[in-house]
Amino acid sequence: MLLTLEPDLTADQLQQIEDRLRELEVRVEKAAAGVRPIWVIRSDGGEPPAERLAAIAGVAAVLPIDAGFPLASLALRGRPSVIRCGPLDIGGRDFVLAAGPCAVETPEQMEACALATRRAGGVLFRGGSFKPRTSPYTFQGLGREGLRLHREVADRHGLLMMSEVLDREDLPAVAELADILQVGSRNMQNFPLLKAIGRLKRPVLLKRGLAATREEFLLAAEYILAGGNERVILCERGIRSFDPALRNSLDLASVVLLKEMTHLPVFVDPSHATGRRRLVAPMARAAAAVGADGLLVEIHPSPESALSDGPQALLPEDLLRLAGELADLAPVVGRRFPRPA
Repeated sequence: MLLTLEPDLTADQLQQIEDRLRELEVRVEKAAAGVRPIWVIRSDGGEPPAERLAAIAGVAAVLPIDAGFPLASLALRGRPSVIRCGPLDIGGRDFVLAAGPCAVETPEQMEACALATRRAGGVLFRGGSFKPRTSPYTFQGLGREGLRLHREVADRHGLLMMSEVLDREDLPAVAELADILQVGSRNMQNFPLLKAIGRLKRPVLLKRGLAATREEFLLAAEYILAGGNERVILCERGIRSFDPALRNSLDLASVVLLKEMTHLPVFVDPSHATGRRRLVAPMARAAAAVGADGLLVEIHPSPESALSDGPQALLPEDLLRLAGELADLAPVVGRRFPRPA
């Protein structure tokens, strides 16, 4: 069974709950810390009736072990979460634009992308230094050199930095420099990596897997939450379908359902969802209209020479135009977005 505890219990109150459970011959596995802890309890014999467990002072709810994703559940949390990161309140009233190149390439490219992001009203500068590519013969990223360049340019333009982490070996290097960690689609079920990120207090953007169900997506988030890291942002980036016309199929209905199922903020990545530059802005507007909390958009000053994902990258002037459209749309859906410079 799972025990959801009341928020903000003292160490003495937690010990009293644990002592009472021991009297009932129940073993405790502290699955998640944080404001509202969740404990896994097990018994070698028959488990005590749920009503006896629920009667213990400090226990908020008793759930079956297969209750799914209690830490991510909106029903248990009761209200949407707002994740504070620097000047950003992610999941609040502000609509968040995260923009930048698919891959960190050169100082000149990063300067142009950072300037475009800032002019468009973005505060979050994305870019990959460790690239998970389908082919081993394509550009794999600049690694730690790219991270340092990314950080320098972000700081120069007053932007927060988001970068992808591929494995536990690179996690300390990325966590040292990035304000927000990104877990890509291919790593959504890399459970050792998710557990390691769960032990950090750094915000993380978790992308939906190539063919993951919503439940699998939320259970991946649960791994991070169960480690004590409550600062998780979900990202819908499209799922693979039978139709080769698009890179992926953008599941905007999933955004609506996720907002009903979970308290976690939800972003949309229209760049990876479509793979086509001319479709990015329409899908970005649609994402804002259905209730997404933010966007993840790829840009490049010279998409034809990009080392990764050039066909889906917006030009800086395209991003500025999209930002103007978002500024018009945001008040209609109860959001705020700054008018671009």
